[in-house]
Amino acid sequence: MSDKTKLSIIKIGGNVIDDPLALSSFLKDFSKIPGFKILVHGGGKEATRLAGKLGVETIMVEGRRVTNEEMLDVAVMTYAGLCNKKIVAQLQDYDTQAIGLTGADGNSIRSEKRKLGRYNYGFVGDVVEVNSEWIKRLLDTEAVPVFCAITHDKKGQLLNTNADTIAQSLAVGLTALFDVSLTYCFEKKGVLSDSNDDNSVLENLNFNLYEKLKSENIIHSGMLPKLENCFQALREGVKEIRIANPEILANPKALHTHVSLY
Repeated sequence: MSDKTKLSIIKIGGNVIDDPLALSSFLKDFSKIPGFKILVHGGGKEATRLAGKLGVETIMVEGRRVTNEEMLDVAVMTYAGLCNKKIVAQLQDYDTQAIGLTGADGNSIRSEKRKLGRYNYGFVGDVVEVNSEWIKRLLDTEAVPVFCAITHDKKGQLLNTNADTIAQSLAVGLTALFDVSLTYCFEKKGVLSDSNDDNSVLENLNFNLYEKLKSENIIHSGMLPKLENCFQALREGVKEIRIANPEILANPKALHTHVSLY
């Protein structure tokens, strides 16, 4: 049994962010999680909608957003502004002392612009450092950090960073200080073996099974980076990772996917 203090890191995304009733229900359940907790949120669909209104083209490659200068502005406006502050405001209604953050705030998450490779993702950041001690001090004040999908390079440049990656990086960065559990919440009950059957949940998914299902194109698109982040976090010491719909917060025994290396 670990003698570290428990820390729950929850990442919310998918259609839950876009559904006011579903989001409100999720945030109410999140507010009831005891002890230290961190919320990480996406907002990609809202960013796509705003980009369309502004005439900015949305380009996705292997489940990740390509971010040129115009799209970076949209991402910052959407993630750090509209989505983040709506979530923070709702959490205050549930007596949760939430504080909305980007990775630039408190130098909490530093990243570097992704190097040119097979694709040019533009102003997309890969996390290189989490300021764990600063985040711990924040948690010690009973604040509840709410991180959006924006980081920085400590040279004045904001960068769009996959929210699943941010959740994974926080979990890894804080695992030396806390007993960390990481939960990815979205509209499905877990990772599905049949995308047309919402009850075809893979209750236990290890790396070998993931590789097999990926090669068969059963697991694909946006689920790929999510699971790659899961396995990386497990390799770096995170003990528990779940993929589920928000019901898991109120009912830990609800159907979900437990992700493991072996």
